Amino acid sequence: MSSEFGSLLKISVFGQSHGRAIGVVVDGLPAGEAIDLEELNAFLARRKPGKSPLSTARREADAPVFLSGLENGVTCGAPLCAVIENGDQHSSDYDALQDKPRPGHADYTAFVKWGGQADMRGGGHFSGRLTAPLCIAGGIAKQILSRRGVYVGAHLQSVGTVADALFPLQPTKELFDAVAAKPFPVLDDQAGERMQALILEARKNLDSVGGVVECAATGLPAGLGEPMFGGVENRLAAALFGIPAVKGVEFGDGFAAARSRGSENNDPFVMEDGRVQTETNHAGGILGGITSGMPIVLRTAMKPTPSIAQPQRTVSLSAGENAELVIHGRHDPCIAHRAVPVVEAVTAAVLLDLLLEGHHGTF
Repeated sequence: MSSEFGSLLKISVFGQSHGRAIGVVVDGLPAGEAIDLEELNAFLARRKPGKSPLSTARREADAPVFLSGLENGVTCGAPLCAVIENGDQHSSDYDALQDKPRPGHADYTAFVKWGGQADMRGGGHFSGRLTAPLCIAGGIAKQILSRRGVYVGAHLQSVGTVADALFPLQPTKELFDAVAAKPFPVLDDQAGERMQALILEARKNLDSVGGVVECAATGLPAGLGEPMFGGVENRLAAALFGIPAVKGVEFGDGFAAARSRGSENNDPFVMEDGRVQTETNHAGGILGGITSGMPIVLRTAMKPTPSIAQPQRTVSLSAGENAELVIHGRHDPCIAHRAVPVVEAVTAAVLLDLLLEGHHGTF
């Protein structure tokens, strides 16, 4: 099933952007785990739209309703199902797009695959709206991981050509919490101000801009994952590419490693407090597909929002001729800053799945 990922912890996302509701089914959660719903709602609020001129004006409560799997705030072993009702749809904004596919969107490929029957209002099942249920699953995973000393955090590493600092060698829970508490999720607030100015400039010019999200996970034991096709990078990348607008994923130094020498890229091993660690972390905490015990570090590249208000060239599918398209409606001038908690969520869900495998389904 294309909208599902996971091995022991299976996560399935359903719904369309302008349908009645969106939601998630999480099968394989360990029973007896207390879920702090206030903390979960605060996590969901980090990606919620309509909070500033930096994002779409669409306003949604994003309040999950749990239909199963949670009794008195505690997981009960049954598949967890949660739904979020859609409330602020402007479906008429998308009437013209049934015939004129938006450049950069999945309108055309969905039309071909499903013979024109796909519901593409607001992006349909391809929409960033579907990241809200992803954050339900990942927010729960983050809480379960934190009780085992595993912490996941992220920040907006760049917007366009404006870059934030990188995570330190050993990021802490306190650092993750500090970034999460900010209205704009960066390490360096001055860099964040320049990023916001760039986003607002793009909006003023009826355009959009992309960005990069850096994510780290600490506290994982060495030895998780498998070589070759079952590696930790494989599992994470497959899930992260399910986030709408992700066009690239790298681990550690990523593509920069191709420009370095082995003497620079290798991470020397050292003993610290009776444990094997490395002096640097160019590998991003993964060697041969298996965790090394160092923090996992990854980055995701988010493309600019395809829905821009400038006139664009497209085609009329009914007439079979070239056409011009002007997109109306409410759209993010930059997706990347709202994607920060989404990257955290997907990363946490995959890591919890890996830990469950390592413990044969239980902790």
